[in-house]
Amino acid sequence: MGAQHRVAMSDKDRRILLGRIAGPHGIQGNVVIETYTGDPQGIAAYGPLETEDGIRQLAISIVRVTPKGVIALVEGVSDRTGAEALKGLKLYIDRDRLPAATEGEFYQTDLVGLKAADRNGQCIGTVVAVQNYGAGDLLEIRLEGKRKTELVPFTDAFVPLIDVPGGRVVVVLPGDKPETD
Repeated sequence: MGAQHRVAMSDKDRRILLGRIAGPHGIQGNVVIETYTGDPQGIAAYGPLETEDGIRQLAISIVRVTPKGVIALVEGVSDRTGAEALKGLKLYIDRDRLPAATEGEFYQTDLVGLKAADRNGQCIGTVVAVQNYGAGDLLEIRLEGKRKTELVPFTDAFVPLIDVPGGRVVVVLPGDKPETD
């Protein structure tokens, strides 16, 4: 599909979740950050990041990237005790601070809320989330008039059309036969 889902989303104020502090690293105040950006080092490109409650801003600088995550310094934190106190903090930015998505790329936050229609244009529900359990992205769609949600593989075969400006996606539900070329 070519769609790069670069970041996760927050339901609050159209803020974007860019990462989470997984814990301290070493004794000099470094932290390990699990990043949700396409390029792990990109998390530092947006300037100070906000905590989930929006009260604190954390300025970070990247030390290095490891398989466990980004090792970073947080301004004002100089020892392991200070780094341990940050464990579990989610790091956000305002949606407006992100660059425009390029052709064929979408931010997850832009997909949530889109109407989901079948190939005949019939509304079948609303996109409520983009999930990934390790085998690829899935659109979670709340079916029209139901509490139930359906997971749809986020591939060309199952999501042949994405129209963000038009507020809709065309989907083929699992069990329906996707069209092939």
